[in-house]
Amino acid sequence: MSGKSYVVMGVSSSGKSSIGVALAQAVGAKFIDGDDLHPRANIVKMGGGTPLNDDDRAPWLERINDAVFSIDSKNETGVIVCSALKRKYRDRIRRDNNKLVFVFMEGSYALILERMKARQGHYQKAGMLQSQFDALEVPGEDESDVLHVSVDGDFETVLARTLAAVRNAA
Repeated sequence: MSGKSYVVMGVSSSGKSSIGVALAQAVGAKFIDGDDLHPRANIVKMGGGTPLNDDDRAPWLERINDAVFSIDSKNETGVIVCSALKRKYRDRIRRDNNKLVFVFMEGSYALILERMKARQGHYQKAGMLQSQFDALEVPGEDESDVLHVSVDGDFETVLARTLAAVRNAA
C-alpha cells in the first residue's frame, strides 16, 4: 500500500479521527489531521465562532492537496482526516493526485446524533450536525476512488470494515 494517500472523510462525529489514527497505525502510514493544515486566518475565524465559507476553505484544500502530493512524491503512505463534504472539495484534493483514495465514514443522521449524545453526555450541537448533513454531497458511483464504510457498529467492527475495504481496494 505504499505511495498512496487515504483521505478519511465524513460528517462531524462519524469517527474520522479515531478510525484515521487506527488505520494509519495498521498500514504503517503517516497520519495527518486535516484540521492542522488550516491557515492562521481560518483558525482565528473558527476560534471566534464564525463558520468558514468556500473562499476560506480554498487555501486549506490546497494544503491538503499538497500534503497528498508530498506523500506520493516520496512513495510514502498517508492517512489524512478531512471532512471533504462537497464534491468540489474532493475534486480539489484529487487535482493532479492519482494515488488517492477517499474513505467515506457513512452513517445516518440518527446514528451519528446518538453517538454525539453518548460521547458528550449531553448534546449541544444539533444545528452543527444538521448543517454538516445539509452540506454533505454523498459520493456517488461516478467517484470511483471512494470507499464507503458503514459506521454502524462498535469501534472494532468499523475498523475491521475499514481495513477490509482498504485492503480490497489495494
